[in-house]
Amino acid sequence: MKRFEWMQKEISALKDKGLFTNIRTLSSPQDAWLTVDGKKVLNFCSNNYLGLANHPDLKKAARAAIDTYGVGPGAVRTIAGTMDIHKKLEDRVAKFKRAEAAITFQSGFMANLGTIPALVGKKDVIFSDELNHASIIDGCRLSGARIARFKHCDPNHLKQVIKENEGTYEKALIITDGVFSMDGDIAPLDFLQEIAQANDILLAVDDAHGEGVLGNGGRGIVDHFNLHGQVDIEIGTFSKAFGVVGGMVSGNAVIIQWLKQRGRPFLFSSAMTPPDVAACIAGIDLLEKSTEYVDSLWKNAEYFKTNMAKNGFDIGQSQTPITPIMLGEAPLAQAMSKDLFDNGIFATPIGFPTVPKGKARIRVMISAAHRQEDLDQGLEKFAESGKKLGVI
Repeated sequence: MKRFEWMQKEISALKDKGLFTNIRTLSSPQDAWLTVDGKKVLNFCSNNYLGLANHPDLKKAARAAIDTYGVGPGAVRTIAGTMDIHKKLEDRVAKFKRAEAAITFQSGFMANLGTIPALVGKKDVIFSDELNHASIIDGCRLSGARIARFKHCDPNHLKQVIKENEGTYEKALIITDGVFSMDGDIAPLDFLQEIAQANDILLAVDDAHGEGVLGNGGRGIVDHFNLHGQVDIEIGTFSKAFGVVGGMVSGNAVIIQWLKQRGRPFLFSSAMTPPDVAACIAGIDLLEKSTEYVDSLWKNAEYFKTNMAKNGFDIGQSQTPITPIMLGEAPLAQAMSKDLFDNGIFATPIGFPTVPKGKARIRVMISAAHRQEDLDQGLEKFAESGKKLGVI
């Protein structure tokens, strides 16, 4: 049919350029080892930082919640979907984050889409890091506000952009990722906070990849920089280090109250399911009891990154467990990913538009669930593949 022809042409072009995404299928729980496309492989690409996605405490909490509350919430939060377990989670998030208040959304993506348009509109401006996540970009677009981008992690350029836009807006928002998911670098939030305060501008940080990773016991980037009460909005997710699903926003109590009145996913989409909420609470319980999982994550990451660099791989400038294996062209990244999979290593290629053209890579996601022998096996197979393909 003619109305589909353009899509088929675009799909063919993606395949020709090595940019077509081959979506593999899992038939096992998230863990250090997975069954993928019927094959047992070592997992190096999930966001399950702390290994909690299959943790017995979280599964037990989810089962108990089903018995108490059922499977679904049955409504949006503002009509009949707010259960006491939702309020308990939000109270726990605020306490864990050492923030005034918190609100939950259905996902981290929804948290950005709900928060940004509620804070700024057509007469306003958003100062956004040029490498911000797609959910931030989409939230900015939905707001209708003018988007003024500043150079990646460059506070001086942000100052310049703010000055250039002086007097052209009613309200303003500075927004950045906390940990940038493709490169693993950390936003200079301390400097951004100083700039925001000096210019009386709202400051928001999306800490999706900092939750459970940075800060004392995984409390995130605000805790990492000791900026409690000084960052207006901290947006996050339960889908990565917490191993569940859902979004959260913590920070100033007035902002949280406003989001409950104007955050569109909160108003127009059903609440988080009770078992998910219960599992998230169980995850917070574990992090509050001990730093064991966070410590193991960082120990594993340092070991893997140090040895990958010794083996001759370009691992970029990551400051976190995210380890990009920089390869350049998408076909090479796809070829290496396939070769690794054939040899028992699950590590997916990432190319344009997720990263710029010429910046294709395999992004390795280290987990607290990995054992020493897992890391050694991964290092061995990466070295073999890298030599075979002329990468090292």
